Amino acid sequence: MPAPQARDTPATAQQRRGFWLRTLHQWHWISSAVCLIGMLLFAVTGITLNHAAKIEGAPRVDNRSATLPAALLQALPADRTEGNAPLPREVAGWLSDTLDASIGRRDAEWSDGEVYLSMPGPGRDAWLSIDRETGEVEYERTDRGVVSYLNDLHKGRNAGPAWGWFIDVFAVACVVFTVTGLFLLQLHARQRPTTWPWVGLGLVVPVLLALLFIH
Repeated sequence: MPAPQARDTPATAQQRRGFWLRTLHQWHWISSAVCLIGMLLFAVTGITLNHAAKIEGAPRVDNRSATLPAALLQALPADRTEGNAPLPREVAGWLSDTLDASIGRRDAEWSDGEVYLSMPGPGRDAWLSIDRETGEVEYERTDRGVVSYLNDLHKGRNAGPAWGWFIDVFAVACVVFTVTGLFLLQLHARQRPTTWPWVGLGLVVPVLLALLFIH
């Protein structure tokens, strides 16, 4: 006959419970510290996005013009008359300094008579065009204000890959925060009999709203 398995003593069960409580509390507070500011940002911008139509902005449009020096105009590849490719570095540098615009290594749209560069960003839109015959440059930038900037950060719109990585890391931290919080609720549920009714309410309310009012 197989030997009977040893059953946990109350002291062993208490030690195991204490271990999990300490571990979950540690991961819970670390994840909350990591996502604290981000959660505040996304909560506030969630409200502003939900009421975007009621929050009036005052877009500010900035128009500028310049003429590309002859040497730089010659630096535009003559054989590039279609497709997308970045501007030559010396041209991009001159435009950045002259127009006070961040050109970088964005792809421009090339055609026979024009080079067109779109430069959108959080809370703003910008573009410039270069006439390949005369070297005339037209630049326009539209800023939509701080609220629009924060709203675009919330959506990750035109914010670049670094911000995209931040959103992913932030999302993982939020998952850790909520999952460890759920396990902590389970460990403390015996002393707090209303725990699961409140958790259930947090599930039922959005489900009912979605079923009844979203069509």
